[in-house]
Amino acid sequence: MTAIPKTQKVILFEETSEDLSVLQYKDFPVPEISADEILIKNRYAGVNFIEAYFRSGLYPAETPYVLGREASGVVVAKGDNVTHFKVGDKVAYLSPSTFAQYTKVDGTTGIRILKLKDDASDEDFKLLGSVLVQGLTALTFVNEPYNVKSGDFILLHAAAGGVGQLLTQLAAAKGAKVIATASTDAKLQIAKELGASFLINSSTDDIVKKVKEFTNGVGVNAVYDGIGKATFEASFESLAPKGTFISFGNSSGAVPPFSISRLAPKNIAILRPQLFGYTNTPETWEKYSKELLALISEGKLKFTITKVYALKDYPKAAQELESRATTGKLTLEIPQ
Repeated sequence: MTAIPKTQKVILFEETSEDLSVLQYKDFPVPEISADEILIKNRYAGVNFIEAYFRSGLYPAETPYVLGREASGVVVAKGDNVTHFKVGDKVAYLSPSTFAQYTKVDGTTGIRILKLKDDASDEDFKLLGSVLVQGLTALTFVNEPYNVKSGDFILLHAAAGGVGQLLTQLAAAKGAKVIATASTDAKLQIAKELGASFLINSSTDDIVKKVKEFTNGVGVNAVYDGIGKATFEASFESLAPKGTFISFGNSSGAVPPFSISRLAPKNIAILRPQLFGYTNTPETWEKYSKELLALISEGKLKFTITKVYALKDYPKAAQELESRATTGKLTLEIPQ
């Protein structure tokens, strides 16, 4: 095993800003592990919109802040108390600070770390280092905050995005009628091919009017809204009586404060779930991670990595993602 260096290349910011210019590709200390931790040398790290929330200051972050939420790689060191993993294990995992050559992770519980096959290929590293955040988000969200049922009408915003594509497939597979929104007809075609029953161009169509048309005036049983401020009112008005509003993102900005009494006329439930709350025990982690892998390996869930960037080029990936110019998943290749 190659000696572990003292410094590494990372992507970080030292001050918050919506401007991408605060992002830095620079040398940074390799983390030292405790007796309970493992050190992973990363191969690939998935790009997720949540990084923009930390960079802009919408979500709190201690600086200097190394970005990233998921990755794949090889265990290169372990603490004395770690029994689940050994040096040389190939893994994919969820953790902060993965836009880096090395990341330290708690290794005592096995939660949010997935062992890969000993003969895992580069393609395996790429796929599994990129799918966990969005795949597990989609899988838990169609079961936990709202259990999608056959015959349900589901409104899904940004259906051609990373989470959107997976939610479309999973909801359609459960027998739901997915009403997909996207900003272009080309993106809507992607959603249609993945199982969406109805399409709404969010750039030109009246979302609420279209939803009422598709549901004979009743509205949808649930809405999945990762856009936030720009779509909140349309999502709210599109719900049927006893509908469920799942708000899980802020790509257009944070949802403004609103009066809780607005929920009463139609007995609406509103939730703000996060993936970690559904995978916080060994049992739930094993359940959902195994189910996700099975769906992918059996060809029941299509996951598309549309572009791979070098770690140093993350600012370009972020610009393309935040300008809504992308579909599917973006991934970073970590220098070795």
